[in-house]
Amino acid sequence: MTTQSAAIPAFKPAASPALAASLAVTLIAAATIAGAWFFQLVLEILPCPLCLEQRYAYYLAIPLGALTALAARAGAPRPLLLAGLAILALATLANAGLGTYHSGVEWGFWKGPTDCSGPVVNLGSAADLLSKLDTVKVVRCDEVQWRFLGLSLAGYNVLISLLMAAIAAWGFVRTAKR
Repeated sequence: MTTQSAAIPAFKPAASPALAASLAVTLIAAATIAGAWFFQLVLEILPCPLCLEQRYAYYLAIPLGALTALAARAGAPRPLLLAGLAILALATLANAGLGTYHSGVEWGFWKGPTDCSGPVVNLGSAADLLSKLDTVKVVRCDEVQWRFLGLSLAGYNVLISLLMAAIAAWGFVRTAKR
């Protein structure tokens, strides 16, 4: 009887910057989005429309980071790994820009989208207003619901997104040099 074993490459995260960077971005994104859902569902700090838009990058980073990590683990071609890392870096960098915009809206540096900030528009009669208030909870983009150490959740999103972009960029540069 012969024993067949599949040739599985040894797990060496230090030897694969693409793997290390992809895993790090995936784990950071997953922890961050879990925290956002915790704030929303447990602490009842509801997201505004800009907050919800900032989640898109995390929803992209989790599966793309996991797929890039799996590809790195399987020994995929370098151009494929570089593409995954580049998309991760660009998406998280763009998200840092959106978070910066949102933070500026919160601090009053510039106006935000009209659907979630600015003056309250005429909602019709008092009866119309009361019926709408019973059905919809509007969260304004220019009102901070929570701060810690002077930063709102949008501010923390900027820092986390920049960290993920830096990690993905590091993985890209190190993988490109190999």
